Amino acid sequence: MLKSREDLKNRRSLYAKALESQTAKILVCAGTGCVAGGSLEIFDTLKAMIETRDIPCSIELEEEDNGDSVGLKKSGCHGFCEIGPLVRIEPQGWLYVKVKQEDCEEIIDQTILKGEHIERLAYRKNGDICKKQDEIPFYKKQTRHVLQHCGQIDATSINEYLALGGYSGLEKALFDMTGDEIIDEISESGLRGRGGGGFPVGRKWGQVKKQTEPQKYVVCNGDEGDPGAFMDRSIMEGDPHSVLEGMMIAGLSCGADQGYLYVRAEYPLAVSRLQTAIEQATELGLLGEQILGTDFSFYLHINQGAGAFVCGEGSALTASIEGKRGMPRVKPPRTVENGLFNKPTVLNNVETFANIPLIIRNGNDWYRSIGSERSPGTKAFALTGNIVNTGLIEVPMGTTLREVIFDIGGGMRDGGTFKGVQIGGPSGGCLTEKDLDLPLGFDSLKEAGAMIGSGGLVVMDDKTCMVEVARFFMNFTQNESCGKCVPCREGTKRMLGILERIVSGLGEEGDIELLLELADTVSATSLCGLGKTAALPVISTIENFRSEYEAHIREKRCPAGACSKLKRIEIDPELCRGCSKCTKVCPVTAISGKIKEPFVIDQEKCIKCGACIPTCPFQAISEV
Repeated sequence: MLKSREDLKNRRSLYAKALESQTAKILVCAGTGCVAGGSLEIFDTLKAMIETRDIPCSIELEEEDNGDSVGLKKSGCHGFCEIGPLVRIEPQGWLYVKVKQEDCEEIIDQTILKGEHIERLAYRKNGDICKKQDEIPFYKKQTRHVLQHCGQIDATSINEYLALGGYSGLEKALFDMTGDEIIDEISESGLRGRGGGGFPVGRKWGQVKKQTEPQKYVVCNGDEGDPGAFMDRSIMEGDPHSVLEGMMIAGLSCGADQGYLYVRAEYPLAVSRLQTAIEQATELGLLGEQILGTDFSFYLHINQGAGAFVCGEGSALTASIEGKRGMPRVKPPRTVENGLFNKPTVLNNVETFANIPLIIRNGNDWYRSIGSERSPGTKAFALTGNIVNTGLIEVPMGTTLREVIFDIGGGMRDGGTFKGVQIGGPSGGCLTEKDLDLPLGFDSLKEAGAMIGSGGLVVMDDKTCMVEVARFFMNFTQNESCGKCVPCREGTKRMLGILERIVSGLGEEGDIELLLELADTVSATSLCGLGKTAALPVISTIENFRSEYEAHIREKRCPAGACSKLKRIEIDPELCRGCSKCTKVCPVTAISGKIKEPFVIDQEKCIKCGACIPTCPFQAISEV
């Protein structure tokens, strides 16, 4: 039990020496993606082989480690999930990719015992071998601060977190700063909420501190409902103590002694890691009564959400924690005045809280030196879609889309042409080629008709139908609407119906104008952020790709060839030899003709199954 500042410093020093003394470290990625690929089986196999060879091994960092042991650790997500399972070797910094259980023996015998690099397990780019993680193009232009420990340390060990300076931000805030000074430091750093709205964090904390109510709360939003987004999940899995430390500093600054972590139940590994972190911190005396001998007490609780997207909204989230149905309420009063259990509440997301210890430890000048003037710091993004490199990245604010998509992402997959990027998930908007040099920031994206949101980036190529993209996101939003207010409940349903008609070839003149009118109404009159931003994908795709909407409506044609109900399968009479083979595979007898004369397809009967295309020996049949 740590009872003083001196105790904390001594333990940190003790474990820093123990960590440094390990002759080698094997970090097996134990993030959700690599776990799904079998990384835990790889960990167990490595452990068994190390024990069989009588190699001194440390699974949990111990103070007795004296330099003759190998540290075998379960790390968090490295970010480059598509090349997993990943195994990192220290101190060399080597990264092995797509590791299998059968590779474990070679890793032990060649790398650990002989210190030799295994080339066949290294990442290759254009024939060149990248031994180290920072040599891989995907990582080269990243600046990993919030994600610095993810993939680098044992995600389940408080001792390793302490060894690398963990809880020094809390220590400084607790012993060297007042609540006002903490808030001033955060305010001067320019940190803005990473959950999507970009509200200044210091201002929010200051508003809570000013409330006279004695009971206050700190709530962490780990719901993360955007399709394809997993930034917060990776932080909770890979560096849970950074989130706890950030929440504790928030509680110290505004006078709160209770914190709640709201995490969706679909994140069982994140919940498990957070629970372990809470237990470890409580056992050491970093959580609970009179932390480190001071009069500051803080307790943390985990609440699991049922996966409702609307519970990412503050008032719906707090209602869910209280055991009520997750539905937003009319504001004001705001959460800072009347939040959880009707008490003043600091509510930020996971990534925001993970930034706090770094700012307190390094100072606001350090933080402001990263990113742009109006949007300081870094931002984590989930990079997905028709792009060569997909995964989790972290870049300074102000980085351009071109750098993200072509330098980090590696450009378009399969030789495709860049068409657009959906940023901010269902609440965001679409950016196009003209926006490639747009710096990523809260204000710059808002001016472009989009938003950062939680950080989803879906890259699309020329084979993507933008009308279908709008339909997909509207379908998601409509399904996730809580139904409390009429504009969102009925408006999104009406917009979805129109979009479904258009992609089915039943669009009518006036549909585009009606969509824009409904979008304006839904955005202006909905109760919460879900409804207010639901129409953004529709608005931005109409503004940037109106001709695609018009082709669907007027020509009954999908320019991208993606909408199945608008596809046409035709027989080229110049190539057809009338062999009749196509008629034998058509399940609806839509093909007819005479032998040795060109056959034809009845478009009314054709179900676009495509069975006839590979059957034709003369390549006379194709989709148009």
